[in-house]
Amino acid sequence: MTSVQESAPSAPVRGGGPGPLQPPARPMAWAMLSRALAVPLILGLVCFLPAVIAAQPGTGVRDSGYWLQLALTCYAGARLATMILSTRRRLLQGVFWMFVYIAMGVAPFAQAVIGQTPTPLVGPRSDLVTAVAMILVGCAAFDLGALLASRRPLRRRTGGRGTTGPATAHPVRLRLLVLLAFAASTYYVLKLGGPAVFFSSRQEISASVAASGVASTESNVGSAFLKGFGTVPALLALLFYTRRLVTSRRARRSPSTVLVWTGLALLNIVVNNPVSNARYWFLTVLVSLLFTAFPSSAAMYRSVLATGVVGALVLFPYADRFRYDDEGYRPVQSASVFEPLATKDYDQTVMFANTISWVDTRGHTYGRQLAGSGLFFVPRAVWSGKPEDTGVRVGQWMGMNMTNLSAPLWTEFWVDFGPAGMAGGLALIGYAAARTDRRYALAVSRDGPGPGSVLAIAAPLIAGYTFILLRGPLLQSVGKLAIAALCLLLVSSFRDRKGRGPH
Repeated sequence: MTSVQESAPSAPVRGGGPGPLQPPARPMAWAMLSRALAVPLILGLVCFLPAVIAAQPGTGVRDSGYWLQLALTCYAGARLATMILSTRRRLLQGVFWMFVYIAMGVAPFAQAVIGQTPTPLVGPRSDLVTAVAMILVGCAAFDLGALLASRRPLRRRTGGRGTTGPATAHPVRLRLLVLLAFAASTYYVLKLGGPAVFFSSRQEISASVAASGVASTESNVGSAFLKGFGTVPALLALLFYTRRLVTSRRARRSPSTVLVWTGLALLNIVVNNPVSNARYWFLTVLVSLLFTAFPSSAAMYRSVLATGVVGALVLFPYADRFRYDDEGYRPVQSASVFEPLATKDYDQTVMFANTISWVDTRGHTYGRQLAGSGLFFVPRAVWSGKPEDTGVRVGQWMGMNMTNLSAPLWTEFWVDFGPAGMAGGLALIGYAAARTDRRYALAVSRDGPGPGSVLAIAAPLIAGYTFILLRGPLLQSVGKLAIAALCLLLVSSFRDRKGRGPH
């Protein structure tokens, strides 16, 4: 067993054996540039944007909840700036802090200033104060888990007979995944009435799914499997072939590889386009493709995090144009760029507060909600007492007609195990995210497992899907993630071969 260090591999000196590592010019240039960007970036995220929001007119109360929300916004902004300026690419941690800064920092702070929330607060304001405080505790627990992960060295098996190497895509199984992607997506398209439906609206897609007969009023398992297998294998196959083209000159010179990639790209344009899919799923598609196509680009990593903040604040509230048809669409009318943050989409903090109120009336479920998410594939006809989505259950308790409400990961842990379980769950997630980020850095390095690296595909996919997992509810989120895990298991090979996967 040998420890794997995160530093770059030493390069041999020309004409001789291994010599001391010489610092490359590009990292040195970026180090100088990052110092120049550090001050304005940190000031912008931590000071300037919160100050601009605080200066907005509104009826918000400047109580302890207001100041806690401001502290959370500044804390998340500082951590996001750290991720952007880091010399290492931390995909999962970076996306986590981008989500927290936007959805649980800036947007709720704008709501606190303006005095309006997308979803009503049905309990006492003290529950909202508790929710903000617990989000802060969860963020600190996440950081603690990541810190513990950084203290533990990575280990991998090297050499020896019968040892296993990192997971790589088996060439034959990868072709099977491509066949599965084309077959499942074609069935999905034909079942819903043809490609034209996928360029109309999500409302039309939902109507086509209902008309197909795969869903029922008692269970959505059938429609979830139809959508999951219709979209996920196609995306994964495209990611694997994108990595092959990016990292292998031999693959770029292969007409068959280029042809398969082109076919998969066209297939994804149909089934994974932003018109027929939820915004969070399209974010998953976009982020995973960018991180796969530019695996070693620090500039791309930092651009995704930096521009993601601007896009989420300015574009995301307006990106539901294709949720309804022309008759049902209602454009946002606002006099301020911050007003949509208080009236649309970002209900995570207020829903956490409502969940605290709901739990106070009925008690904790002690693992039942998480068990329902883990056993998502069991139909309600078989499990009559199967828990509903946490957001749906809280929405019904609130008396809401529309119960498609968020249930951020904080609330899922809170419902089952209370504050201690919430802190412990976020700490475990921070630990796992940091470990995965470090292993991903090895997978995309020059001495990694090559074009067929499974982790080099899985990590960008999970990074993109983090938006969905953090937003919740989990019961709606785990289906596609489980299908992705099955597909990755299908193609994975752990033999330590010289070829190290397909080239």
